[in-house]
Amino acid sequence: MYKSLQQFTDILDSKGELIRIKEFTDPVLEISEITDRVSKQPGGGKALLFENTGTDFPVLTNMMGSASRIALALGQESLNDISDLLDTLLKEVLKERRSFVEKLKLLPHLKEAAGWMPIRHKGIAPCQEVVFYKPELSRLPVLKCWPGDGGRFITLPLVHTVSPLNGTKNLGMYRIQVFSESEAGMHWHRHKTGAVHFSECKSDRFPVAIALGGDPVYTYAATAPMPEGIDEYLLAGFLRNKAVEMTDCLTQPLSVPADCDFVIEGYVEKKGPLVKEGPFGDHTGFYSLADLYPLMQITCISHRKGAIYPATLTGVPPQEDKYIAEATEKIFLTPIQFAIAPEIMDLYLPEEGTGHNFAIVKISKRYPAQAIKVAHSLWGAGQMMFNKIMIVVDDNIDIRDRGQLLSAIGSNYIPGRDTHFSRGPLDILDHSAPKCGMGGKILIDATVKLPEEGGNQSSVTGKSRDKQAKPIFFTHDENETNGLINIVIDKEFNTEDQYLSLWLWGANCDPVRDSRFVGELLVMDARSKAEGKNVREWPGIVHSDIQTIESVDKKWDSLGIGDFISSPSLRFLK
Repeated sequence: MYKSLQQFTDILDSKGELIRIKEFTDPVLEISEITDRVSKQPGGGKALLFENTGTDFPVLTNMMGSASRIALALGQESLNDISDLLDTLLKEVLKERRSFVEKLKLLPHLKEAAGWMPIRHKGIAPCQEVVFYKPELSRLPVLKCWPGDGGRFITLPLVHTVSPLNGTKNLGMYRIQVFSESEAGMHWHRHKTGAVHFSECKSDRFPVAIALGGDPVYTYAATAPMPEGIDEYLLAGFLRNKAVEMTDCLTQPLSVPADCDFVIEGYVEKKGPLVKEGPFGDHTGFYSLADLYPLMQITCISHRKGAIYPATLTGVPPQEDKYIAEATEKIFLTPIQFAIAPEIMDLYLPEEGTGHNFAIVKISKRYPAQAIKVAHSLWGAGQMMFNKIMIVVDDNIDIRDRGQLLSAIGSNYIPGRDTHFSRGPLDILDHSAPKCGMGGKILIDATVKLPEEGGNQSSVTGKSRDKQAKPIFFTHDENETNGLINIVIDKEFNTEDQYLSLWLWGANCDPVRDSRFVGELLVMDARSKAEGKNVREWPGIVHSDIQTIESVDKKWDSLGIGDFISSPSLRFLK
């Protein structure tokens, strides 16, 4: 556990995981351009502390952007330690206990779990050491991340709401656009719990509290796919093995962590007008388009002395969220096995899929169509409902080994037999979906087939077999048949760039609308599309502009980062 974000920053510094930048860097575009260059380095680069931002506060970016830093943020030596701890705990708690003595052995676990529940902070909370009842958001170094953004956005907000119906608390992370000193846009999607709480409100004003910073485990907990109704601070208490101390807000009937760095309190008028929010360079690598969202009226801003402003950058992967997703894979695999599908042996969300476009699943297969059953189980489970391309393999495959995965597809997958389509909810930010928040899904069943599944067929036959079809083949030609799965991308992009091509496949393809069979082969269209029938407005790829790139290039030597890193945006400027 960490007593403050400052303490976590100092530990990163002591371990050589932090770069302090003393040169003035503008929160408008420059901090993001520098962060983008560093975060895309092998292993995620270093965390960055921008100490001269033109405000009273430094900005910390990329703080969880490596395997070692996300483990540090969660108080562990490695993410495997968390997975092992949770696996042991659940097995112990769920174990059948017949005798009274065996039941008594459960008491220490129950006592330990009780110690994870949030508790009330006594005395003046650090987050309220400095209070401004006249809110001025310009005091904070809020970033404008990309040239096409609609303004400045708070990108790591811990948004607190309470259900007016049953008092259930929720901690979520929904970007916040700054409109004025005391007004901000509340970007919550209708399937998010914060929006559900707002819809339940019957009074004129719906209270909201936004916290920033504190123990970094709070930030992770806000992103975690917790079941609705379960307090995210219970997860935080488990991960830090210590209860989170909460304090009452000063102007709203809500509570926030006492040790966070900033608190922004306010309300949303129930019958207030919706406001235009966005565009925003999102984690998909594309701009999420402007839309109408509720307006938050800010009533108070407070902060601790020596506060650090935390921020993250979203855009074309890889970014910091890659490592947050890896933590989620490790932490939530065991609950998925217990609650959803015990045959799941491992789950991998490749970074090219920006969290939900791709899911690789390893199962212990025992009966026909089990892969189909697993796919539908996962598509009906929490945030896995947003997945649209799922590949299922047997338990002898290392799903993080690209070679083994492709070999399984090449050996076991016949497109006409082993491709299964569905429709369902998708992320609101998925621009390729024919309808906002709803579109196609595909299962690629690459398990060894049992006799009932046509297991007597060796593989794809005929012309494609003679040509030794590749499992997945990227091409500019929509008539190409060199692969079992042929992915067509725009001619502007290099098909030899596997990372970029996979990202485009996940981002630009609706599996139902954009798939067709050519003989025994599958062709999927992952090109940009013109707005029209079954195609909504198509957004642009997120990238920096030449002015910002040149500005950072000129000051690079004074930043103290090390060898020059060219801008990742240059490949998109053409």
